[in-house]
Amino acid sequence: MSAFRSLSVAILKGYLRDKQAVFFTVFFPLMFLVLFGGIFSDQSQSKLELTQVGNVSLIDQMPQATRDAFDDAFEVTKVDDVQDALDRVRDGDSAVAVEQRGKEIVVHYSDADRVQSSVAQGTLQSFVQTANMAATGMVPMFTYTSERVEDESLQTIQFVTPGLLGWAIATSATFGAAATLVGWRSTKLLRRLRLAPVSTRSLVVARIGVTVLIAMVQMVIFVGLAVALFGLELAGSWWMAVPLLVCGTLSFMALGLLAGAVSNTVEGATSLANIFVLPMAFLSGSFFPLDGAPRWLDVVSHTLPLRYLNDGMLDVMVRGKGPEAALIPIAILLGFATVVLLIASRFFSWETD
Repeated sequence: MSAFRSLSVAILKGYLRDKQAVFFTVFFPLMFLVLFGGIFSDQSQSKLELTQVGNVSLIDQMPQATRDAFDDAFEVTKVDDVQDALDRVRDGDSAVAVEQRGKEIVVHYSDADRVQSSVAQGTLQSFVQTANMAATGMVPMFTYTSERVEDESLQTIQFVTPGLLGWAIATSATFGAAATLVGWRSTKLLRRLRLAPVSTRSLVVARIGVTVLIAMVQMVIFVGLAVALFGLELAGSWWMAVPLLVCGTLSFMALGLLAGAVSNTVEGATSLANIFVLPMAFLSGSFFPLDGAPRWLDVVSHTLPLRYLNDGMLDVMVRGKGPEAALIPIAILLGFATVVLLIASRFFSWETD
């Protein structure tokens, strides 16, 4: 126990003295949280830009109740020239341009922004159908109401926070394990520790303990900042994020050990770690959701441990699910850690070749 305590303190002091490591594992991810928080904190700018060409009876003669709903969906700019309207759409200043040719409503859109144009076209189509039904005097058979399953107070940043936290944990654990292993090996410290009266188990447990401690500190800072600045409201079994982070840390520590085992320099190890983590962050939904991703991309993302860490934390922190929602991600993360650790052990050496 004395050896474990001494090693843990030494490893922690070494980490804290490395200002660059502290910045990139703690403060650098927080910059992304603040950036995304600033972008998504204002939810009022959700209207679609629509350019109206001349007189369009569908829009100009709407009943007041329908017009209120239309104004909630669109920010209308009126122009008289069709070419001017088309240029606005082509330049991205407007989602769609609308003109009327007799009884035909023509919607001009750009394929450069399919999401906005599709939403605008679908919304306009519903208003056209409503106007047609009103003109025939038919009473609608069905009414439509949409209700979000999550609490209405939840803001977009709350769905982003778990992914950013997962990326921060992955970065810290992978880079830390890779750089430490190569650094200790190149300075002969690993060899001296092997010859010292300290068991290998104490060394491994101390390193894991410090890395998990750093991950917990990251979680406290991340969640605390999101609560204080952006109104994060934790839901469901949010406390299950703690074992999820521990398992995620072990998983990415194993990945870092693999990077360190096959590299001979710190630069090579960190570069390889970056190759592991950065593409994984994009493919696992850390920076943006993958709901509209192609099928093949969704399949690829489900082979990556970060996807399960992100989804598991999203389930227990935001979606209000119970503890059982974290069990499968935990099992997958531990399984990934075991497999990668076995592979890393095949390449491990106490000294630089």
